[in-house]
Amino acid sequence: MATEYERKRLENIRRNDEMMAALNVRAKASSLLSAKSKSFTKKKKKPKPETPVVIRQSLRTRGLNPDSGGLPDGFSDYLTKTTPSSSSSKKQSPRLLAPLPFDSAYEEGDGSYTKLVDTLLASASNSCRRSLVKGETGSVKDENESPPMVSTRSTSRASKVSVKKEEPEDDSLSVCVKKEFDFPAKAEKIEFEDGFDQIRLESRNVARVVPGRIFVVEFLPCQNVKMIAAGDKLGNVAFWNLDCDSEEDNDGIYLFTPHSAPVSSIVFQQNSLSKLITSSYDGLIRLMDAEKSVFDLVYSTDEPIFSLSKRPNDDQSLYFGEGNRMLNVWDLRAGKSVSHWDLHELRINSIDFNPLNPHVMATSSSDGTACLWDLRSIGAKKPKSLTTVNHSRPVHSAYFSPSGLLLATTSLDNYIGVLSGINFENTSMIYHNNNTSRWISKFKGVWGWDDSYIYVGNLSKKIDVINPKLKRTVMELQNPLMRAIPCRICCHPYNVGTLAGSTAGGQVFVWTTK
Repeated sequence: MATEYERKRLENIRRNDEMMAALNVRAKASSLLSAKSKSFTKKKKKPKPETPVVIRQSLRTRGLNPDSGGLPDGFSDYLTKTTPSSSSSKKQSPRLLAPLPFDSAYEEGDGSYTKLVDTLLASASNSCRRSLVKGETGSVKDENESPPMVSTRSTSRASKVSVKKEEPEDDSLSVCVKKEFDFPAKAEKIEFEDGFDQIRLESRNVARVVPGRIFVVEFLPCQNVKMIAAGDKLGNVAFWNLDCDSEEDNDGIYLFTPHSAPVSSIVFQQNSLSKLITSSYDGLIRLMDAEKSVFDLVYSTDEPIFSLSKRPNDDQSLYFGEGNRMLNVWDLRAGKSVSHWDLHELRINSIDFNPLNPHVMATSSSDGTACLWDLRSIGAKKPKSLTTVNHSRPVHSAYFSPSGLLLATTSLDNYIGVLSGINFENTSMIYHNNNTSRWISKFKGVWGWDDSYIYVGNLSKKIDVINPKLKRTVMELQNPLMRAIPCRICCHPYNVGTLAGSTAGGQVFVWTTK
């Protein structure tokens, strides 16, 4: 017998069926299903009409005379009228893969860089004139000029430090080595320690030359001109003429923007001081030519360029660290790469050449090593180093001393390594706090004017002077005017006692002798 619940359920079913029949729901559902199935049937594609293939041929290949009419008259005038002038157009992008004129790269844009050009051209002509009057022994015959000393990087170097008086040097290697290693017995009687009292920092030698953090600072390798070149994180390259007293001329500061990323290196041409080469993380290498007022494009790549250097007496070859591990050798005259090697596991932070034997090259890397290489025997596939120095953290510099008999490495493991010996087999580690923050450029210890001292930044806003023989800091250069950490140091290649410290705020402090 059916229950009350079952009777109600059957009654509801019957009533719903009557309602659906009255609304004709089932018929409409079947029509929708049939229409849907028809829409999914494959339609046959209509055959495309065949079009004849036209092969283009020149008039010459068809045996016809070429059209010698050329462009219509006045076409060049039309382009001149329709193309915007350089003065009204915006500045060119620093990433432009073409020569960059000074007018486009100069930040002020008022043409006041002409005094800088005149200074560089005058320095280049004086340098050329001095080289022409040299005798067979290499000494300068002009009695009004003192014997030239040498640069700490791309040119040769001085062999004796003396703030009180400069004496002519003997060019023989034996005399040079004897003077270089004539160290005192006690630290209290260091010969140059009295000379440090003669070094001072004046307010007129303090200036902010670039807006960003300074990555590289170099002196113009000229004895008669005191000029600084600095490159910062934003791709700017600034020149500061310390001898300029004119306030109208931007206090001797000239700012250019040839790059769009941090400037990694600045190298002056050895045969012409009016030309310098800059490299950047944007993958560009540019040659600044003051005579042409242009930053020529030398090399471009999609990889960042972290370091660049030149061998002494070789103006045609560039050695630069490209990308993660590669060292590239570029021929300026041929405009092509002549060699490239994977020398490290990570990026190459510095490249330097031995002034005594330019075939020996030193590289430092973020892989924690600094290596010496012989370019005459380096392998094409598996390069083998002459000597390798291991640090526990990245090595940011490895520089030869002026005599070429020592090598100084600077690492984030808070040590400065000093290599010595005939084959650089002896290694000494000198403790120094190199643990800079991410906002400060990493310390790079540089040699002074002989093998006696290494100059490196101090986190307490000082410049430390380290004696490699005594293996400790023997002097600290400090001044209330130096209110920031001098992270990158540069010593003037000719003027003994003149050195510069640069900061993360774009400032440069130039210490000079009294």
